[in-house]
Amino acid sequence: MSAAPATDAIRSRIDELTATRTEANAAWFDAEAERLAQLCHAMAERFAAGGRLIALGVTPAERSDVRHVSVEFVHPVIVGKRALPALGLSAEGGPLPAQAALAVEPGDIVIAFGAHAQTVESVARARERGALTLGFEAIGAEWELIAPGQDAYVRQELVETAYHVLWELVHVFFDQRGLLEGRLERRKHDSGKSSFLYPFLAEGQTDLDAVLTDVADSARMKAAEIGELRAQTLRDNRDALVAAAGALRRVFEGGGQLLALGNGGSATDAMDAVADFREPPTGRGWPPRRALDLTEDASILTAVANDIGVEAIFARQIIAYGREGDALLALSTSGNSLSVIAALEEGRRRGLASVAMVGYDGGRVAAEGLADHLVVTRSEHIPRIQEAQAGAYHVLRELVELVDPAAAAPAT
Repeated sequence: MSAAPATDAIRSRIDELTATRTEANAAWFDAEAERLAQLCHAMAERFAAGGRLIALGVTPAERSDVRHVSVEFVHPVIVGKRALPALGLSAEGGPLPAQAALAVEPGDIVIAFGAHAQTVESVARARERGALTLGFEAIGAEWELIAPGQDAYVRQELVETAYHVLWELVHVFFDQRGLLEGRLERRKHDSGKSSFLYPFLAEGQTDLDAVLTDVADSARMKAAEIGELRAQTLRDNRDALVAAAGALRRVFEGGGQLLALGNGGSATDAMDAVADFREPPTGRGWPPRRALDLTEDASILTAVANDIGVEAIFARQIIAYGREGDALLALSTSGNSLSVIAALEEGRRRGLASVAMVGYDGGRVAAEGLADHLVVTRSEHIPRIQEAQAGAYHVLRELVELVDPAAAAPAT
């Protein structure tokens, strides 16, 4: 199914959204790179001493970041790197201060999303208890990394890149034992299969300033990489995004709903996309749109995985919930996830319009033409793919409200 080309006005708006992201990304990470490096070191010392990361957030969008940062630390995709303890606390568990009071210990790291009163109170109590605290708003945390600008979507994308960079680069200090308080120095280090991530690692385990400088430079490099990749994703997939927006607009106006899914970090991106459709940013004047997160119910996911198989965790829900006239948003960094492929196949059998956002070369999703509208982020680096996909579904959310659903109808 081919996509109708973007109109001049829509094309101009996508270019504007791309430029805003590129400029904000470059400026913020250039300004904050040294602090990110210092925070990586502080976090590594906490982890090395047995501390845990505890993420906090209240709103549905904040919950997606809470879950995202937790899964990345617990289930690292960096070859040979350790799983680090991380917990996510959000509104479904009850009042946040009460949850934090039970969970936070003096040696922990608390990372807070948003500026809800419950979050502010939780951070204050955690700081009093001796936890290292990080906030992305002015909430009284020990460390505050406040993303600039008025666009909530752009700020979220910067925050996501920031915690990905923290997760990636905190491991540098585990490989430099002499730089962690109370740890024995190891004079030589072979970064092995992870050397492409940390090209500067060698010896230097007594020169903290030099390593901090190198880590800051690496943070800037990663920020430059995502800036370029996000721009490529939006530029190369412009017509696909416009056509997908038209398809979703027609679904919503016809009374249908969007079903979103993904695995791991992509599951948290599905959470974020659903939150954005259900609860648009204030001041935009956009209506809430019907959307369902197929990653949300752990009892359904584990029941299907246990009784049928992991490949069926989303397809089974599409059988239950999906109706002709609905739409499906599938997120995958590889394009090869069996559960995503099965969901797209089931969605097509049931007459759902489908949008897939995939990385690498598009994998089987692209090769087998499993989605009506395909957005490919051409990278093999999973954190950068997820960050670029966040930009893509945020832009898609805006285009749904801007596009003329009739004019954006796919050509046949």
